[in-house]
Amino acid sequence: MSKTSEVAVMNGKEIYKRLLVYVKPYWKAFVFAIVGMAIVASTEVGFAALIKPMLDGTFVERDPFYLTFIPVALIGIFVIRGVGSFAVSYCMAWVGRNVIRDLREQMFDSLLRLPTAYYDKSPSGKLISKLIYDVEQVSDAASRALTILVQDTLILFGLLGWMFYLNWQLTLLFLIIGPLLSGMVVFINKRLRLINKRLQDSVGDVTHVAQEAIDGQRVIKTFGGQTYERDRFEIANQQNRRQFMKIIVTNATAVPVVQLVASCLLAAIVYLASRPDMQDSITVGTFMSFIAAVLMLFPPLKRLTTINAVLQRGIVAAQSVFEFLDAKKEVNNGNEILDSVSGKIEYRNVEFQYDEESNKVIDNFNLQIAPGETVAFVGRSGSGKTTLVNLIPRFYNTSAGQILIDDVDTQTVKLNSLRQNIALVSQDITLFNDTIARNIAYGAMSDATDEQVIKAAEAAHAMEFIRDLPEGLNTIVGEKGMMLSGGQRQRLAIARAILKDAKILILDEATSALDSESERHIQIALDELMKNRTTLVVAHRLSTIENADKIVVLDSGKVIEVGTHNELIEKKSAYASLHNMQFGET
Repeated sequence: MSKTSEVAVMNGKEIYKRLLVYVKPYWKAFVFAIVGMAIVASTEVGFAALIKPMLDGTFVERDPFYLTFIPVALIGIFVIRGVGSFAVSYCMAWVGRNVIRDLREQMFDSLLRLPTAYYDKSPSGKLISKLIYDVEQVSDAASRALTILVQDTLILFGLLGWMFYLNWQLTLLFLIIGPLLSGMVVFINKRLRLINKRLQDSVGDVTHVAQEAIDGQRVIKTFGGQTYERDRFEIANQQNRRQFMKIIVTNATAVPVVQLVASCLLAAIVYLASRPDMQDSITVGTFMSFIAAVLMLFPPLKRLTTINAVLQRGIVAAQSVFEFLDAKKEVNNGNEILDSVSGKIEYRNVEFQYDEESNKVIDNFNLQIAPGETVAFVGRSGSGKTTLVNLIPRFYNTSAGQILIDDVDTQTVKLNSLRQNIALVSQDITLFNDTIARNIAYGAMSDATDEQVIKAAEAAHAMEFIRDLPEGLNTIVGEKGMMLSGGQRQRLAIARAILKDAKILILDEATSALDSESERHIQIALDELMKNRTTLVVAHRLSTIENADKIVVLDSGKVIEVGTHNELIEKKSAYASLHNMQFGET
């Protein structure tokens, strides 16, 4: 059974126990909070206990000691209660925020190590919802719910103990409702957990639809998709509202029912205490102290009932978070290091399919690439071109066969070592909301000097526009580089690849989205980048690969032709047909 499925079958108790592991590093603050909870609980019992001497000693016996002691004791109780409440609030909030920080750090670390296939199947909006919304719900379960559970349980036991001391017969009546209340709580718990699971999904749907609308706002405006997107959002938003209302209805129903049961008990206690056979053994102070204790039991009972919503929501959120944390990370069991790579690549009987149910995307693919060669992959959409190059840096792992770099199976190589020998320039350029310099000298290259960055930018023909920017290399490019044109973003990506100086270069349709003028500038920069490197090119525009050392024509993951541009044109077969279609030749 996988870890994910193990989490799925864990019950609420097991999930909560796992959640408390994150509280353990902050046990000192938690102990202070527990002490504060005990202080608050003791003041509740102390106030109920103070009523007995206050009535019997002050109003009935007129004892001078109690006349002086009671006012001072009242002030003292509330001073001590204030100190305890502050300790509880501060310490539990401190623990809760640290748990949130730790969980988010672990989740973000998982985001960086999850395989590409996970992102293919998981909408980014739902992933962000887990990172932001779910973790907040977990914090409530780990701090606020825990505070109420511990503190109010101490109050309940303290008040029940005082009630037993005053009159055990009347106290037994109170315990009659225990099984009834327990059954109600179990039923409420099951319902709340089911509703909260649906609520969790609805929040992810709202986030997902909103993010798609933000990312696709230009397409929405151009194609008049406002009404369609508004309808999609309304459906998700309405579902979210319905789930919240179900939680509110459940809580709003549960609290009055619990209070009704408790009020019936109180009425029975008043009736029995007022009977003649009980009046001789109960003083006014004892009776009022007992009634006060019963009344003071209602608020913690109410809080314990209502906190189930928070607790169950937190458990559902914790299950979602733990499923995410337990998702399988990228397989990185290799132990070899690639040093001084020449760039020799070999595909040996390679097969690939995305899952067991799908068809093979790559089928028995074999190819040898010499160091420094430029090899282009062409074919119709869905022929497996991009998948083939994605197997090199192990964004996906082969289903069968081997890929070798310098005669070393890439499956035996550490991922970091493998990928530091590979540079990538794709059609979808990723730039971060940072300076141009930091986008070029990114990641492991962050210690590059200004001179090295400028040299790379000049080689990529990027300094031509960088010099015209107000801040030069220190210009912020905006989210996804939206402050720059497509050609400018592409040149920054080329500069990044030049600075990395890897022996293997992957160009995944790097010029397909550019106009002819931009493409000419980019092609000059790419020619500079490809010097002395083994280059794998996924090409849509055949004009960009005419000088490739080898052109591999694919169809349904299989090689149907291999040769140079001129050789394949002369064969007048698949490649020639693609070339004729693209250039309008007969």
